[in-house]
Amino acid sequence: MILATDVHYLADHAIAAAVLFARWDEAVPAACWTVRIDTVADYIPGQFYQRELPCLMQLISQAPQPISCVVVDGYVDLGGEQLPGLGRHLWHALQGQTPVLGVAKTRFADTPDNAALYRGKSEKPLFISAAGIELEQAKAAVARMHGRHRLPSLLKRVDQLCRGIDAAGAL
Repeated sequence: MILATDVHYLADHAIAAAVLFARWDEAVPAACWTVRIDTVADYIPGQFYQRELPCLMQLISQAPQPISCVVVDGYVDLGGEQLPGLGRHLWHALQGQTPVLGVAKTRFADTPDNAALYRGKSEKPLFISAAGIELEQAKAAVARMHGRHRLPSLLKRVDQLCRGIDAAGAL
């Protein structure tokens, strides 16, 4: 199963969300869940993973089925120097056993041009990075994801879920 994740930070806690699906082209998730995290590390520039990684690990620990791949909102590696980002730290935390794909909506400084993926009619790309799977395979997987727009529908769903928005609107 493929697990898409996202985390939303509030004043005194975070909400981590998961959307689980079997195939890259799925339109409907097999399962969705959220986890409230009451103890959240402070944001430290350049060390975002220290804040988000514990949230993701708590979320992953509640997966009802084995995970074959994790999709994170952000980067696996950062910039032209390929410095470890959130996804790389997650891949290491998973002992390098589970591929991690990063899907970022904004370009990090010096991100290689080959990270760009255009979906739908959007003139603005997503930026794909990966660990445990080749970049071209990761880009092809995200390109196959359901939805006609830039952001695949299940990635939009996990973003809405962590923000407390259901598929039909506000909760």
